[in-house]
Amino acid sequence: MNQQRYYSLDVFRGATVALMILVNNPGSWAHIYSPLGHASWHGCTPTDLVFPFFLFAVGNAMSFVMPKLQNAGAAEFWSKIIKRTLLIFGIGLFLNWSPFVKFSGTELVFKPWEMVRILGVLQRIALCYFFSSIIIYYGKSRIALFIGMMILVIYWVLSYALGAAGHPFSLSGYFGNSIDQAILGVTHIYKGEGVPFDPEGLTSTLPAIVQVILGFLVGEYIQLKGKNYEMLAQLLLTGVVLIFVGYIWDFSFPINKKIWTSSYVLYTSGLAMVSLGMLIYLLEFQNTKGKWSHFFDVFGKNPLFVFVLSGFLPRVLALLRWVDHRDEKGEPVYTSALPWFYEHVCKNINTDLRVGSFVYALSIIAFFGILAHYLDKKKIYIKV
Repeated sequence: MNQQRYYSLDVFRGATVALMILVNNPGSWAHIYSPLGHASWHGCTPTDLVFPFFLFAVGNAMSFVMPKLQNAGAAEFWSKIIKRTLLIFGIGLFLNWSPFVKFSGTELVFKPWEMVRILGVLQRIALCYFFSSIIIYYGKSRIALFIGMMILVIYWVLSYALGAAGHPFSLSGYFGNSIDQAILGVTHIYKGEGVPFDPEGLTSTLPAIVQVILGFLVGEYIQLKGKNYEMLAQLLLTGVVLIFVGYIWDFSFPINKKIWTSSYVLYTSGLAMVSLGMLIYLLEFQNTKGKWSHFFDVFGKNPLFVFVLSGFLPRVLALLRWVDHRDEKGEPVYTSALPWFYEHVCKNINTDLRVGSFVYALSIIAFFGILAHYLDKKKIYIKV
């Protein structure tokens, strides 16, 4: 296999991490531009592309590592993927539980395990990495593709057959919710939808595995074909075909991130292929590298560390609070560094509160961009 270096893959991965941080850190969730929010249920916004793009990038990276693992033998393979899976899953669990204490009035109290969400973004990445690695290691490319397509079809059938009659793909009718509740327990499940429902649940992780497999196959393909226009044309054409198939499937199995439908997998994977193809054209063929590509590239050098820190740091800073003002009843209203920055700086920029919320998000991404640049300059790469 021709393992040429593809700078475009680094930029693609880094841009995905940067966008994950951007959309996760608005100044106010009540005031965001619609493209920066998730679809309420069915449908797909630009924000709904970020997570599947990252899983796709995980598969891309795996295509460079898998040949070495296959040459090293089964014992080395199992040792590496089990350690990496447990570490990523454990970090995700740590992030959900952190900072382990919270304010109850004016007192800090311990956050009990019974209230900790078990699953999440990193946990899904860990599970998808684990199962896709096994499928690819033992099945190789052709069988992995077949298994991936079977997973998507089986998930569709199960969602329809086991879902509520008349509305199997709704929040209340989705078959996976009862399974997640039975295995994880209601207290350990996300409740941001107003009811216990986890958008990174166990059942909806099944089709997400295919996202990694497709990313692997694309990474393997562009290495085999090399940097030429035939490879680029076939990559773009395949992406367009998957977008079309996902769109057609949407009529019977709606594109939906929160239950990670099979149509959503194909649709977003197709868009990922087209996006990657455009980056390959710009960076590998036209050599348009510059400050814009370097900004995203450095995020891809320490993706897990930067992403985890972007979730952990605001929670720790929230513990360092002070009285900002007093309400009409004379009760103290507390604030901390980041909420103060939004309320007293960003929020006052424009009467349209979405502007201030977006400026706050850009400030956060700029901070982590500077951090990522510093780590890269010092050749500090924190890998898992």
